This record gives sequence, C-alpha cells and structure tokens, in this order.
Amino acid sequence: MELFDENKFKIRSYQNAYMNLRKLEQPLAEMSSEEMNALPGIGKAISGKIEELLSTGKMATLERYKEKTPEGILEMLQIKGFGPKKIKVIWEELGVESIGELLYAVNENRLIELKGFGKKTQDALKEQLEYFQRSKNKFHFAAVEAAAEALLTAAEKALPGATIRLTGAIRRKCNVVNGIELLIASDEPVDAFFQLDLLEPNEKGSDGYSYKTTDGIPVKVYTCSKKELGSKQFRHTASEVFMKAFVERHPGMDFKNIPDEQGIFEKAGLAFIAPEMRESSWALELAEKGQLPNLIEAKDIKGVVHAHTTYSDGLHSLREMAEYSKQQGFEYLALTDHSKSAFYANGLQPERVIQQFGEVETLNAELAPFRIFKGIESDILNDGSLDYEEDLLAQFDFIIASVHSNLRMEEEKATQRLIAAVENPYTTILGHPTGRLLLSRQGYPIDHKKVIDACAANGVSIEINANPYRLDLDWQWIPYALEKGILISVNPDAHSKEGIHDGRIDQNQFVDRFRLLNCQRHHNLSAHRVPGEGGAREIQFHQKLRQHVRIKRHPDGVGTFARFTVAGQIHRNAAVIVA
Repeated sequence: MELFDENKFKIRSYQNAYMNLRKLEQPLAEMSSEEMNALPGIGKAISGKIEELLSTGKMATLERYKEKTPEGILEMLQIKGFGPKKIKVIWEELGVESIGELLYAVNENRLIELKGFGKKTQDALKEQLEYFQRSKNKFHFAAVEAAAEALLTAAEKALPGATIRLTGAIRRKCNVVNGIELLIASDEPVDAFFQLDLLEPNEKGSDGYSYKTTDGIPVKVYTCSKKELGSKQFRHTASEVFMKAFVERHPGMDFKNIPDEQGIFEKAGLAFIAPEMRESSWALELAEKGQLPNLIEAKDIKGVVHAHTTYSDGLHSLREMAEYSKQQGFEYLALTDHSKSAFYANGLQPERVIQQFGEVETLNAELAPFRIFKGIESDILNDGSLDYEEDLLAQFDFIIASVHSNLRMEEEKATQRLIAAVENPYTTILGHPTGRLLLSRQGYPIDHKKVIDACAANGVSIEINANPYRLDLDWQWIPYALEKGILISVNPDAHSKEGIHDGRIDQNQFVDRFRLLNCQRHHNLSAHRVPGEGGAREIQFHQKLRQHVRIKRHPDGVGTFARFTVAGQIHRNAAVIVA
C-alpha cells in the first residue's frame, strides 16, 4: 500500500489490526462476524477481508496490488532495512524493477543523488543486497527440520529393511542449511523410496540423487550397502574442514566398509564426537586430549532466560508465560521485557516496570517454588550506556544488555559500544552480540575477542540467542568464550509461550553443562544486583568449578543475582541464593 501512496491512516489501520490479531489465542476461523467486529482495531472493512481470506484463500485487494507490482519489487520488500519508501524512489526515478538491476545501479553510483539516499546509504544497501543474494536458496535449520523428520519417517515406512539416517549439515544441526540430506543403507533395491509423494525428481549427480520436496526444499539422497553405513555416514556428516583435519591426523588409514560410526572413532583412537561438533577441527583436538565436554541434553536446562510478555511486544501475559514455563517442567522464568527506548516494541517506562515488579511478586507467592526473576532487556544506547537511571537499574534481579537501534556501525564503534555496556556494573548478560538475523541481516561487525575478553574481565555472561533467526553469539566463538571462563546462556528470546521452545541446544550442546547459566537450578541461580550491606559467608559454587565464592548478602535476602568472588575476581554470572 505504501508503494502506491495509499492513505496513511488506512495503512496505519492495517498495521494496528495486524498487531492486535497476532496476539489472539482463538483462531479467527472460529469467530463469527460479530465477534471479529468487536475486536480492538478491527472494523467492518477489515473483518470483511478476513472473512474473504478464510472462505476463498485469497484477498482481492492484495491480489490487485500484487498484479501491478513487478516480481522484483516484491522481492526487494524482503530485504531487511530496505523499506517501501526507498523502494518506491528507486522504482519511480530509476526504473529499477529487480535486485540485479538495483545492484548494477548501486555499482554505478546512481543512487547517491536520489532523495533519501547518499554515499553511506548506498554502501550499506550494497552490503544488504550482496548478503541477500548469498542467502538465496538457503534455509534456517528450524524451517526444514519438520520436513526432514517427515521425509525420514516416510522413507523408513517405504523401506522397512533399510537403515536410513539424516546426514550432512542438517545432521550437524547447522544454523543454515542448503536442504535435506539423507543416507539410505540397504542391500535390497530402494526404488520404493523414489516413488514417495513427498518428492519431486530433480536429477542424479555423481555422488547421489537430487530431489525436491513438494514445498521446494532440495533433497540430496545417498545410497550405500549396510556394511558401508558407518563409513558413508561419517564422510557425509563431516564438514569439509573437519574431514580435512581428520584425514591429516590419520594418513594412510583405511576407514572403508565400517558398518557403524563408533568403529571409525575406535579405529582412530578417539572418543565418539557428536555430529554437532563435526564442523571445525577444534573438536578433534579436544578428543585427542580426552577433554570433550559433557554434552547438554534438554533435561539439563532448568529455566527460561530471556522472555517477553504483553508488557512489551510478547503475545502472552506474564501469568501465561509463567504458568506455561512451570507446566513445561522449568524451575524459573527470567523475565526480560524491552526497556523504555524500544518504543517500537512498547518498551517499559519506569512506572510500568514498577507495576510489573508487583505482579511478579504476587505470582511468585502463588506459583512457588517456581520463581520469576525480575529482569529487563535493556537497550544499549548509542554511547554504550543502559536505558534507565541507576536507582531503577539497581532494582532488577538481572539485566540483559542488547543493541536494537543504530545498527549501522563500523567495527570499532560497535566494539566500543558493547564493551561500554559490558563494563556497566548492572549488566549481567550480553544479548545477541552482533544483532544479526540469519539470511536477512548480516549484523554489525565486532572484534569478538575484545568483546569476549571484556565479558571475562567483568564477569558478564554471553547469550546465545537461540531464536532460529538469530543464533547469536555464533557457535564458532563458544570455544574462545569457554577458554576465557565465561558462562554461556542459551536463551529462547521468547515472544510467546511456544517461543520458549526456541531455547534449543543443537550446535550449542557442546557447551559443558556446568558452564551454561540456565543449567543452574533456581536455588543456585539468582540475579545480579550491586551488593548491599550485610554479612558474607562462604558457599560452594558448582561442582565443575569446585571453588568457593564469597557472597555479600543483600538486605532483601533471597532471589538476587549477587556479585561474587571466584579466585579473587568479581563475577556476576551465576550467583547463589543467600537466605
């Protein structure tokens, strides 16, 4: 609508309707016209379009817009940070109607003189376009996981005598994959598999068959005999980097015709390395030293850290998020609605923070021993400061500090901005350090080592934001963070009850469970606060560190992330409740 200069109030009405509808629990298909009309922000015009969509599967108004919009312009709307106003300018003034044409125009410096553009904007757009082009025909792991499992189940049913396994990047649970890879081990013909309705034929390559699912996801199928299963599965699962390092360590050894992967590792004199760890060579180094970590399992995650409610931009209320977390077997919910500067996400003004504190206390009394920690996801402002005055910051149990605005930064600026936030004594966890959105936004460049070193020096944990569109901190920096003694927190960044399950472990599971913040039980985990007056006593931290920590008791007792000392250093990562 913005591309065609529709009335701005009409556009706003659709935007408001969307924001209201996304929070509904009841499906619209189950509502009457009267019930729809009674919804906030939904009048007769919009409810009529909803009914049209429900009954026909299409909306005539939308189809009219699509008919007069070139396909390339629609594709541009998918580029993060490149909105309809700028698209309209380049479409009308340059006649550009595809991403290829736009990239050519950028390389010819044709955007510089356009209204709303300039050299910096053009350079930033070039990076966005190139990233978009590189990301095409790739998929988030979470987007193909269900299709992969469905295909595996169908294949096992079609070939009951075969052994069938997922392989390749999807078995390694990589953040981004090119499709689904499947290995079929059978001593009988496997023709029945290729006749499945789930597949559309593509072509046969030199090392396997290429297909597509009916949803267009590429599928690569490898076949082998059963005696080769271990050898082939090892080969197809490993990344190129891992395989190269493995071969270099075992020159001349024959790993053919081994029926199970365990046999590969036994022959190499190594402990079994989980598929998720076969992306880089460092896992081999750990295996050779007998230092592979205790892998995390879903049952090890004791609490939900980083969750939003209807106080800011979440879909469900605080009570609903807490009760659901408890029902799922978690011991605690570490609450983190957006801070006041996040106006686009209904960030909390100070008076609403105090209101939320009151509800937390009421629910804690009702839901005990389940506990809600009073947290906030504070915006890191442009100068690296946090988003509230000190007197309010001191009242939170813990604080996740994250960048959400002014994302176009050079490496030095971004690095210093993060370090300033990390050095703030109220920061407990550094949230999604690069701000990336996989396959959508590249993220600002940072000096990872400097940021991680700052977290280590200041006792700040680092978040792996496990939302499948972020997965930030990138897993490749986990070894360095662990080497520096940092606690990692695998967080769902949940904006709904269902979003809680985004706190997956996948490639993050090789973080030792004793080094993961949310593997701590709630009586061992509490929120950071500047130490107050009161006594101190020695208590044991957790069995992995096997060290004693000194806690300064806060006047209000239990449930505070306290600052504590380990080996003479100040830490805020995982304090212990002091009763």
